[in-house]
Amino acid sequence: MLHRIDENSLADIEFRMKWKSAEGVHTDASLIMVNCWRDMLPASVYEQLTGAGPGEQKTFRFAPGELIEKHNEKHQYRIRRDRFDEKRAVPAFGRFYPRGILGGFYNVFPQNVAPVRCAGVDARSVDVDFNHPLAGYEIELTAAVHSVTDKPFDRGGQCKELSETVASDGPGMQARYKGIPTDFSAPGAFARDDETDDTRFYEKPRLVTHIDDRAIETISGLYGEFLSPEMRVLDLMSSWRSHVPENARPKEMIGLGMNAREMEDNPQLTDFVIHDLNEKPQLPFADNTFDRIICTVSVEYMTRPLEIFIESARILKPGGVLIHTFSNRWFPPKVIRLWTELHEFEHMGLVMDYFLRTEKFTDLATFSSRGWDRPETDRYWPDMPQSDPVFAVWGTCRK
Repeated sequence: MLHRIDENSLADIEFRMKWKSAEGVHTDASLIMVNCWRDMLPASVYEQLTGAGPGEQKTFRFAPGELIEKHNEKHQYRIRRDRFDEKRAVPAFGRFYPRGILGGFYNVFPQNVAPVRCAGVDARSVDVDFNHPLAGYEIELTAAVHSVTDKPFDRGGQCKELSETVASDGPGMQARYKGIPTDFSAPGAFARDDETDDTRFYEKPRLVTHIDDRAIETISGLYGEFLSPEMRVLDLMSSWRSHVPENARPKEMIGLGMNAREMEDNPQLTDFVIHDLNEKPQLPFADNTFDRIICTVSVEYMTRPLEIFIESARILKPGGVLIHTFSNRWFPPKVIRLWTELHEFEHMGLVMDYFLRTEKFTDLATFSSRGWDRPETDRYWPDMPQSDPVFAVWGTCRK
């Protein structure tokens, strides 16, 4: 029996927010179970979703202030610098910090982790902005219905508001503040806990995946949008799996990585090169060699990212695309220190900053996906019931 959405439904709906900043186009997706009797949806969303079944989708457009609370100057403050707890973090322009780091605000306690943005800093004061980072943006919202079931009963419970759910804890944080570059230049930002030779660290093969199968499926689907069989592709910082869908598998895909055993086991590579990017960021390929470059869950280990991004542009053909995907998990000894200090949505902002600073890429875009169930076959289920989030940033090479 095909169930359709009514007031007594439980519906798994994937909401995709699309919005545009001065830096690029952004899409933030989240799978949400909506209790149609209890949860609060904008009237236009509720009306158009009523009667919809699995496989159907609806698109809505919201002006600034309609879905996300309108930007309010009263939510911006200048505070004395000693009210910012610098034992926990040093303020930097454009960065986000947990609100509990601030002192002297009504109803803000040290345990409060809701983000607040640093909108300015000098020797004596810090400007903080409590507005939602999506305040002021036009938003296109697409709702895709995945499943619908009837509720057996209702006994109250927590009421979710759609705007708070789809835009909570991250979306908007990847964009610069008023178009001004974020300050990612903290001392030691690209240092690591383990500064020993990377060759030794990676000499032992790790034939494991570092994200769950659902997250891999999301990455594979994204790569499928950019890759096709006639292309020449570089798998940067490659390993034993490339996560490229078979119907988009390129005729030539070169792996560049640190471990020969891992890449020998990768069935999608046509060849591979052993190369330490942190030691030698110069890529061993001629100009205009590749149609696409993919890099999966590895950008967080780059200690010289700007050089590597410039080199990536050099070896891409005009119009070629560089795609970085990542999650919120990493090897602690070799990840750069800055990565561990950022909110996971700020990671996209940092990677966008790499693209922007090269001045060699255009049509920048970010993508995030959260809220899916972790496969029951995964080793971390049921302790971690949700799938690993997926984040991506890409740009097109301009010569």
